[in-house]
Amino acid sequence: MARVVILGGGVGGVVAANRLRRRLDRRHRVVLVDRQPRHVFSPSFLWMMRGWREPPDISRDLGRLARKGIEVVTEEIREIDPPRRRVTTERQEISGDYLIVGLGAEGWLGGFLGLAEAGHNLYDLEGTLRLRDALRAFREGRVVVLVAGVPFKCPAAPYEAAMLIEAALRERGGRGRSEVDIYTPEALPMPVAGRAMGEAVKAMVEGKGIGFHAQHRLTAVAPDRRELTFDNGVRAGYDLLVIIPPHRCPPVVKEAGLTGETGWVPVDKGTLETRYERVFALGDVTAIKLPVGLMLPKAGVFAHAQAEVVSHNVAAELAGDGRRRAFEGVGY
Repeated sequence: MARVVILGGGVGGVVAANRLRRRLDRRHRVVLVDRQPRHVFSPSFLWMMRGWREPPDISRDLGRLARKGIEVVTEEIREIDPPRRRVTTERQEISGDYLIVGLGAEGWLGGFLGLAEAGHNLYDLEGTLRLRDALRAFREGRVVVLVAGVPFKCPAAPYEAAMLIEAALRERGGRGRSEVDIYTPEALPMPVAGRAMGEAVKAMVEGKGIGFHAQHRLTAVAPDRRELTFDNGVRAGYDLLVIIPPHRCPPVVKEAGLTGETGWVPVDKGTLETRYERVFALGDVTAIKLPVGLMLPKAGVFAHAQAEVVSHNVAAELAGDGRRRAFEGVGY
């Protein structure tokens, strides 16, 4: 009997757990550990911002996985011991024959004094609900979509958010009394997709009258004056601020010694193996360098594909099947 312990109930963790349970003999155990009792599908936050979804529409109780034979532990992870494949939670120690780390990336507003109070965090459930209400009440003024730092999850999200906000204002007849602007440290939208894609997205947003302000790195926030300051000396006012937070690796992963010089977990780009035996990492917590020199984006589509590869290979190894798969880095 083997036990596979999966850390994180996001896209990667849930897919890995489901696939492993489907592929493995029932004598093998699959354990999923997450501090939250519910999986929330964050790509739908954009639709929730527009009022097209409610929280129950985009979330599910992780406990439902128990019906499939997956053991779900809803506890805070205090410590990870990769060499021993052991996890300490607030209540117990859990050891595994295999360990899969899928704890994601955390949105972090602590780097800028006042940023958390200044606007609405689009990458947070409660922040998105507050943004929805603020957008409904908004009548005139300037909306700023701010990429507060890099890296951040989902390269397309700031531009989709800006276009959805512009559409909401236009539908209500308030577009003539409002402005929508994007400020980002990027030179072009979605740089990992190449210059042609970046120019195309830039043309899309500007075609809707949305201002695109590239290479603006945030240095300070003044919530009382509703003003942002950037490293090039530009100051920008706002009436409604939408925040795309910079993301960081969860501290418990760093403290475990799993991270490399990038601050994220280095893995074999094909198998997602870490430097520790039978310890894998997948999804947003990883660092995979692309041939163009940039890092693979942090997005659910990649976490899903990586979970398919890891679950297949772990199941194949336990079954004595030598046919292994490799992650190809394809997203859409």
